[in-house]
Formats: sequence, C-alpha cells, structure tokens
Amino acid sequence: MNTDRFIQQYLGRKESMFAADLRNQHEVLSSNIKGKKIMVIGGAGTIGSSFIKAALVFEPAMVVVIDSNENGLTELVRDLRSTAGQFVPADFYTYPLSFDQLAFTKLFRFYGPFDIVANFAAHKHVRSEKDVFSIEALLENNVMKAKGLLDLLLENPPAHFFCVSTDKAANPVNIMGASKKMMEELILSYSDAFKTSTARFANVAFSNGSLLDGFLKRIEKEQPLSCPQDVTRFFVSPQESGQICLMACILGKSGEIFFPKLDMEKDLVNFADILPPLLKQLGYTLHTCATEEEARFSTSLIAEGKYPVYFFKTDTSGEKLYEEFYTEAEVYDLNRFHALGVIDKKTFHDRISFASVITELKELLARPDTQKTHIVAWLKKYIPEFDHIETGLGLDKKM
Repeated sequence: MNTDRFIQQYLGRKESMFAADLRNQHEVLSSNIKGKKIMVIGGAGTIGSSFIKAALVFEPAMVVVIDSNENGLTELVRDLRSTAGQFVPADFYTYPLSFDQLAFTKLFRFYGPFDIVANFAAHKHVRSEKDVFSIEALLENNVMKAKGLLDLLLENPPAHFFCVSTDKAANPVNIMGASKKMMEELILSYSDAFKTSTARFANVAFSNGSLLDGFLKRIEKEQPLSCPQDVTRFFVSPQESGQICLMACILGKSGEIFFPKLDMEKDLVNFADILPPLLKQLGYTLHTCATEEEARFSTSLIAEGKYPVYFFKTDTSGEKLYEEFYTEAEVYDLNRFHALGVIDKKTFHDRISFASVITELKELLARPDTQKTHIVAWLKKYIPEFDHIETGLGLDKKM
C-alpha cells in the first residue's frame, strides 16, 4: 500500500501541499544544497528519512546519517539503492550510534565542517512519559543531548541547523510537548551564534510508531484494531513531512519556527473517520465492537472480510483532543509562503537561562525521591503555559 498516495487522496490533495512552495523556492533550495555536505541525525525514522529523500533531489555532495536504530539505517540504504532514478552521492555514510557518544563527536570532526545539520532524534510520543524513568530518558534526549549537540556545533557552525519540534509544543498539556517547547527555546537561544530553525507540524500519517502505522501492523498480524473516537488531528504524508523540514531548514531566518497552513475548521480529521476508507482500501469492511475483549475474540470475522474495531473515548494522561500550531502570544506570518506559516523569533523573550537550567535538571533527576509531579512542576516554572493533563491512566493499558 502506498501510504503517501492514500493520505493525499483521503485529504483531497492532487499533489503535495508544499508543491507550490517547492517550485517557487527551487533555485534557493538548489543553491543551498547542491554540492553541499549534510549531516542528518535520527535519519532512519520516517521524518528523517523523508528529509533525506527531499534533500537528495538537489544533489548534495555528501550525506552522513546517524541513528541508534541499526535496522532502520539498513532499510534506508536498501530503500534508496533500490529506487529507480534515485540520486545518492558517492559520499553517503550511515552510522548506528547515538549523537551523545564520543564516536559521534569524532566522526563529526572528521567529516565536518557541514553546511547543513538536521536533527530528528527525539522522543515524540506521549506514550513515552509513563513514569519517572521514561520521563528522564525523554528529557535527556529532547533537552540535555540537544544542548550537547548545539555546543559541538559552535566549533564549526553550519550554514543551516534544523531541529524538529512538534505541534504539541504549542500550549503543551503533556511532558513530551513541554520538553519540545523547552527544546525550541534552547535552539533559539543559539540563533545569534549560527542559523537555527525548527518546525511544528501535523501528524505524519503512517510514520513509525504512529496510530495509523499501528493499524497496518495489526492488520498484517490479523489482530483487532483499537481507535479513539474523539481525537482530531491534522495530517501530512511522510513525503510532506520531509519537505516542510527541508524548507524550514533552508528558507527560514535564524530563530524562526515553521508550521503548515492548515485550517482548524476544514483540515482537522478524526482518527475514527480514517478507518473505513483505510479498511476499504485493504479489502475489508468495519465491524464495530463494544469492548476490547469482544474485539480480540472477533478476529474470525477477518476471513469474511469484516474487521473488528473497538472505538473508545480518550481518558489517558497528556492527551490533547485537537492540534494547534501557534498560540495567541506568538507573532506569526501567513503570507510569506503558499502553504507554510512562520512564527517570528521576537515571540521569545530569552526567559530561560540555559547556563543553569541543565544543571538544575540534572540535579532534579539525580534525586532518589523525584516523582513525575516534581518534574511537571519544574517544567511549568520555565514553560508557564504548560497545563499538564493527568488522569492516572496511560496508553500502555490499551490495545
């Protein structure tokens, strides 16, 4: 199944929503990418690999890809090498390691300096904040390791640095979103030293670990589906996710945050509304079940072309029922690009001093009595708009 094509057809798009901007900005993108050296961190994931494919269109001289997922890197190489007409530079290297390792620092200095550095290595799922241990890993990845990377970049600043954010950083209600909001401010605090930019964007349909990707995996294993009936999201295809990140990386001024121009009234989609056409595309009709247990024991219907689905009302911690890309306090421009909005750096007021914040965070996490509530309170001190939704329930309790 071509997931890019399905989501674009479902959303009524004849081409990528960013096609006009890519055409309009082709020369600028080409002059900044062709013959240049690129490092992509977290490049084996859906968005990182889509960014690489979008960049390869403009024929960079070198691409170095870093990711802790060794199998993901292997698939990336196989995918690129197996695609007819795909440009891959002679200097194309993949390394299965984390960007806080000594080996990373060595290879960064060996291959560098780079013209473009893009970081996609982050915790991005609300599911990742189930307890103090998972939250510590999330904060280490999204904040502390990000600062280490930025400090390393100061040695040989790239012409463009991009680090991916999330829509959940706007008025965050979960720790993941608050950590990404802090990461945004961390990135922008370096914007006077070298060019930095980031992007908040919609749900990437069928991205690794996403709900829609989970649907396909359940169907492959002939297992029942479980779907929220009250959660609405904006959607972009994997291809579109790489394109928005590439344009944010190259076209943005230092300190800007990009987002897709999607309409709250027209473009928000309920997950439950995607299932019937998805199942139809795969040759099934939907069979609604009243409970998870009923769904689990109804898999015999799959052979008859009926797929068991349990629809539930959302009741888990940190779950926002809708998406938004900017807040009332942020200054944004909707006129510069066709399908891209831009949040101005002047929205941010240097309210966080990262010289001390990392030390504070390390001390908090080192305390043996630190609980989730302490971390929430600490984040709220720096992100006042953080309004954590706590229900005591987590996604690991659901199918």
